Amino acid sequence: MTKKALGPQPLLWVHPTVLVGANVEGKPDFAAVAWTGVAASNPPAITIALQPHRYSLKGIYQNRTFSVNIPSADLVKETDYCGTVSGAKTDKVADCGFKVFYGKLKTAPLIEQCPINLECEVNHIIDMGSHMLVIGTVAEVYVSEDCLTDGKPDVLKVKPFAFFPPNYRAIGEPIADTFKSGREIKEIK
Repeated sequence: MTKKALGPQPLLWVHPTVLVGANVEGKPDFAAVAWTGVAASNPPAITIALQPHRYSLKGIYQNRTFSVNIPSADLVKETDYCGTVSGAKTDKVADCGFKVFYGKLKTAPLIEQCPINLECEVNHIIDMGSHMLVIGTVAEVYVSEDCLTDGKPDVLKVKPFAFFPPNYRAIGEPIADTFKSGREIKEIK
């Protein structure tokens, strides 16, 4: 197979698209973020990458808390909107009709319409050049009851989506069983 060099770039898929929430000067704001990931399982920690000029980043610095709200495909227009306008110039909560609630951290705004919400406390903010990498410990997770199966989040009910430039694409169709399909190559003891 012939390969073509494309130059250095962060070419990893999938980019789950989330709405990062922060209180900026006491007002809730949400930014669409597609550069996010798992950092650790114990304690549970995640990362988000925001450009330094993002309005929401100001609130993360102010409160040392943030939320990660996982929207369903039903919220793709609102999510895209939150990634194209600045909270410094408009009230995204009002524009999108978000119902905001607060959990135990009290300073990380959460969106009721999103099936999954993670409240996070900032551990580190690292300047990576074009983006600030925010590493946060997950303090609490909230899941809409209608998105649970046997008490666990069900990706087919949550209907998350991802950023695949130039589109958003749905996530969810199973292709193989985890920790089982590899056994078809060779039995693992």
